[in-house]
Amino acid sequence: MDKAVVDLGSLYGKVLLFGGVYSNLQALEKLKSIAEKQGIPPENCICTGDIVGYCGQPEEVVQLFKIWGARSILGNVEIQLRDGAEDCGCDFRKGSRCDGFSQMWFPYAQSKLSKSSLEFISELPDHLTFRFAEKEIFVVHGDYFNVSEFVYKSTPWEKKQANFDALQTDVIIAGHCGLPFNQEHDDKLWINPGVIGMPANDGQPHVWYALLEEQNGSFGFTHHTMQYNHKLANAHMQNEFLPQEYARTLITGIWDNTEILPPYESGLQGFGIQL
Repeated sequence: MDKAVVDLGSLYGKVLLFGGVYSNLQALEKLKSIAEKQGIPPENCICTGDIVGYCGQPEEVVQLFKIWGARSILGNVEIQLRDGAEDCGCDFRKGSRCDGFSQMWFPYAQSKLSKSSLEFISELPDHLTFRFAEKEIFVVHGDYFNVSEFVYKSTPWEKKQANFDALQTDVIIAGHCGLPFNQEHDDKLWINPGVIGMPANDGQPHVWYALLEEQNGSFGFTHHTMQYNHKLANAHMQNEFLPQEYARTLITGIWDNTEILPPYESGLQGFGIQL
């Protein structure tokens, strides 16, 4: 199947970037309120995918996303839901703890989503592209070649460069790995804004997003943390047959395990993130 790429044209003002809502309604409500307070229109709010995920309110999240009118691409979770698959397609190692947890939350999400929510998900594009402050920007989930590719700051630049070579773009906005970072090389910039549905393994319950802004007429970006009602999100997970390890992460800010992380990122667990 050919990849669907939607060109948003040129965007102006602030652009809000985020990923991984993960069925966390309280986080999405808070981010929407931040966008509204800052006067950021819905069409300038862009998600890197995985609107649905680990938490307890998948149907409510998709419906709020529709009402808000923000943009999103397909994450691996949306692709699997669209295709009626039996797993989340996260590329977890078979038999790993994350694989075991996915056998709990993915069927739960499937069982809760309405026909209208599945139709909304099925219409999401694979990628978005737009122009901002004289930069060409391309939005991917994992990377351009593999929606489930885990790309971290420690991932060799050569792997990232292959995406820039294929796309001929200045900036790549990516998601999937769950950790915010940015990296620049030879005037090419890779930004992961982080996710809002789960903490970033930094020992705090806050979550991460990013903003694009013109700064003195030039392209600029900033990373931000967001506090939200994580205790209510945790309570919704307690009330359903969902992984309690993920529910606990909402409170502690620490991942249950680091099996998907490279050594560098694994070693930063609980030490906070400086961006």
